[in-house]
Amino acid sequence: MVRSRIFAGEQLRAARRDAGLNQRAFAERLGISVSYLSQLEGGERPLTPAVAAALGRRHPAALAAIEGAGPAQRLAALADALSDPGLPPAPPHDMLAKLAEERPEIADRIVALHAAKRAAEERLGIAEETMSVGAAARLPWEAVRDWFHAAGNYVDPLDRAAEALAAGFAGEEGMAHALAARGEEVRLDTEEDAPLLRVAPHALILNAALPFESRRFLIAHRLAAIAFADIIENIVAAAATQGEETRRLLRVGLANYAAGALVMPYDAFRAAARATRHDIDRLSRRFGVSFEQACHRLSTLQRPGAEGVPFYFCRVDMAGNITKRHSATRMQFARFGGACPLWIVHEAVAIPDRILVQHSETPDGIRYVSMAKGLVKPSGSFTRRPRRYAVLLGCEANHAADFVYADAIDRTARPVGIGPSCRLCPRDDCDQRAFPPADRAIAIDADVRRVVPYRIV
Repeated sequence: MVRSRIFAGEQLRAARRDAGLNQRAFAERLGISVSYLSQLEGGERPLTPAVAAALGRRHPAALAAIEGAGPAQRLAALADALSDPGLPPAPPHDMLAKLAEERPEIADRIVALHAAKRAAEERLGIAEETMSVGAAARLPWEAVRDWFHAAGNYVDPLDRAAEALAAGFAGEEGMAHALAARGEEVRLDTEEDAPLLRVAPHALILNAALPFESRRFLIAHRLAAIAFADIIENIVAAAATQGEETRRLLRVGLANYAAGALVMPYDAFRAAARATRHDIDRLSRRFGVSFEQACHRLSTLQRPGAEGVPFYFCRVDMAGNITKRHSATRMQFARFGGACPLWIVHEAVAIPDRILVQHSETPDGIRYVSMAKGLVKPSGSFTRRPRRYAVLLGCEANHAADFVYADAIDRTARPVGIGPSCRLCPRDDCDQRAFPPADRAIAIDADVRRVVPYRIV
């Protein structure tokens, strides 16, 4: 545990420079003044438990270098667990530090109980939503989506294998050569109705109309499916999934995951994300990927001991259906039906190629900052409509200093009240409500006119 007389000026300065931040931005991240940070970096002041706790939450690797990984991670996890809005206010940081140091077994038990609480709340939400819409069983697509969610959207064996393989080549040409070395050459199909990808004997055939980012990703997908076939099969065999269709979809999903890890290797992508404050356009250019691919990859950066900022990510189509979703935060998405109509992502669908930002608050009192952008995928033909959808990426507001899009938000203003979906949202003052909550009664007064024709009781 960091004690009151430990001076860590050089380590603090190194952590700040690694993050690409000036003293003002780093001080804001730690919740201290610039002058205090300057004294800490100059070795004039010792590292206190409060600053250590803030450093552990935002830069666990830096704190681990000062005091050792175990105590640093314990303190950060304890502080996160006790900051849950559903619990009474947490004790002061010095008390948490003392508990983590003197009674580590109790601190670990608190962290485990909090993790169990969150897991139980999530299972209860899924059960309530399932009952509210009368769904009897999960479809294969839903089962695979839930598997990735339960895995934290991070698959360690695949991620590390992809990172190791990516170190041996660069760019689309390098991946094509790696694929050719495994017996398949890349060919292009100029037929108008050609599928995006087709595997033929000794060849991977791609639609010639695909943009560069999509073609590169599909090459990576096929290379991953071949190079990591044993790893994928082991994961599928261990997964608690039922039905051959579900297992096939899981194999495809795992190959897609590995493709993302090939074109955006973990350590390099995480470092670049930190340095750019998660500027998606800059990351897309640097790694030669699409806007959506970069957003999705950011939601997977949860390697133990080297976690990125916890993000939630989703993709929404023109009808409001959530076609992709994952959350490494406390934000949870509806599994059935549309999302909250107050989410900025719905407006973004109608305004392609423009980034919108939002400061929001869920019913449990947690505040988020999010970015949404509408995207259009050309169909390649006048006779076919292009695909229109939007992606949403966000994090809890305490990570705003790491999220460049939060700079456009006035966080002193009242945030927009949002929820997972109307059937699960307990708000009784929402003018955008489509349905009453499934677990609440309603009252109807024919003599009083409201935006919605009932009152939630």
